[in-house]
Formats: sequence, C-alpha cells, structure tokens
Amino acid sequence: MIALVTGGGGFLGRYIVEMLLARGAVVRVIARGSYPELEARGVQMFRGDLSETDQLPAACAGAEVVFHVAALAGIWGKWEWYQRSNVLGTERVIEACQAAGVPRLVFCSSPSVTFDGTDQKGVDESVPYPETWLSHYPRSKALAEQAVLAANGVEGLKTCALRPHLIWGPRDTHLIPRLIDRAKSGKLRIVGDGKNLVDMVYVENAAQAHLLAADALLGEAPAAGKAYFISQGGPVRCWDWINEILKLAEVPPVRRKISASLATTAGGVLEWVYRKRGKFEEEPRMTRFLARQLSTDHYFDISAARQDLGYRPEVSSEEGMRRLGEWLASR
Repeated sequence: MIALVTGGGGFLGRYIVEMLLARGAVVRVIARGSYPELEARGVQMFRGDLSETDQLPAACAGAEVVFHVAALAGIWGKWEWYQRSNVLGTERVIEACQAAGVPRLVFCSSPSVTFDGTDQKGVDESVPYPETWLSHYPRSKALAEQAVLAANGVEGLKTCALRPHLIWGPRDTHLIPRLIDRAKSGKLRIVGDGKNLVDMVYVENAAQAHLLAADALLGEAPAAGKAYFISQGGPVRCWDWINEILKLAEVPPVRRKISASLATTAGGVLEWVYRKRGKFEEEPRMTRFLARQLSTDHYFDISAARQDLGYRPEVSSEEGMRRLGEWLASR
C-alpha cells in the first residue's frame, strides 16, 4: 500500500508513519520541515506548505490512502493564519486527492469543532457545530472537517474525520511541555473547582484509530462521510491528570485556583489588549477558549468508533503514563 501522511514529521503524524511502515506500506510524507531520520527509514519526503506547495500532485500520485494530519494548532493568532493552513490547506489536499484518483482520505479533526464553551457530558457525533466560536482554531477545523465530509463520494473519494481529544504521550512537543513549563514558572492555576471531567487519548491509540479508519473506508465503507470522537474510553478529572503528569516530571502539583468566571473575564480582557496592540505572535496567558476548556466537562461517547472502526484503546492510560514517565526521565 502507498500511503501519504501530511504533517508526518509531527507528534501524531510520526506515530502514524511508524505504524504504516510496520505494516509494510510505502510511506510518503509532506511537511514544512525537513526530517532526515524519516528519509533514513525509506520514507519519501515532499516539502512545502499545503496551502501553497506544488508538491501535492506528485505526493498523491498513485497513493491508495491519504492521512491529512497537518494543521496549525493554537489558541491565539490571526484568523488568516488558521484559514490558510487549516481550511485552504485541507481544500488543496481534497482537490489533489480527487485529481489523482486517491480512493481514501482520513482527516484528523478535533472535538473542539463542537465546543461552545459549555459542558459536554458523554455527547456523541450528533452534537451540532456551535453558532459562535471562542477561538480561530476550532472554527477553522470545523470548516475543514465539513469540507472533507462533503467531499465523500465525489470523484470516487471516500472520506471520514476523526476527533481525538487531548493527544498525549512520549515525544509530545506541545501539550506536555507547555504544562510543565507553566507549572515550573508558577503560571499554572486550577480553573474552576478542579473537578471537571475530560477525555484524552494516548498517542498510539490515536494513531491506530487513523489506520482503522482507513481500513473502514474499504469495501462497504461504514465510515464513509462520517466523523468520530476518539478517546481512551472514559474521562479523567482534568486537574488530577495534569498533576499526575507533573509528578512524572518531578514538578510540584498545582494547588492555587482561579474561578472559571474570573478566568473567562481575564481571558476576554487579555484578548482585547493583545488584539488592540497587534500582539498576535505572542500568546496571552489566558483566553476565553482556554478558560472554558480548563473548567468545563468535555467527554464523549465513542460507541460509533467502536462499532464502525473496531476501535479499542489498546494502550491503557496506566501503561501510557508509565511510558510517558520513562520518556520524561530520559530527556
């Protein structure tokens, strides 16, 4: 099988690449950066920004499946950045797949595409997109997801979208390092009462879900045109889990608190100040989106992924934490 992974040099993308190589697939990666270690393993590299590059036709030629994982993630910045990377970039991937006759496209979306700032307790994929957005990132991912699902059945392309929540594990360059750095600098606060429940997913389980989704687009294709929440299968207390990670990094637990309403108000004020001063490169310490994410319940019913994809989180949370601890200790 010839498979293309956009963003294959990133955190999740690299695990997908490694699982494909273990299957014996011929793997191609298109990314903005250079990854000689992947080339050394026989991965064919294409370099460029998806919204601009002319490398997509060659990267897609002859591919049997495309995993579109590349994205601009974040809680702050200009809409134009997210629109270009996440919306236009995805549209270009869809067009390239259709032009090259690629039969399957698996898109890495996000549960935040359905987040309106309020609690989400065991919701399934029937939950609608919100009418307003607290951040450019989820809005851009929602538009990209809608484009991917709308492309299902067009020019012979079968598509689906996965929504993994809080991906974590060894080699993470985003979530875990940020938590640890903020805690070490004394900038991390429990937002709300600290009892909110959230879903998360170990990185290898998230990667496996993508391969299962590709398989589920074969034959009768039960996954075609659908989106799926992906998690460990049961929520955790957000702040207990964060403190468990900090303990692995030998960092004192977070004890100090700020109310959810005060954090949300502070986030709104900081957004206004940063926008007024044109400070888009520097991320505010708090935003409304972050305040609501850190203080509300958001966990999901993954029954559809279990049924249609055969998804089961093979690596338990306990085993994942053990592996994360080993990785942190080795850094």
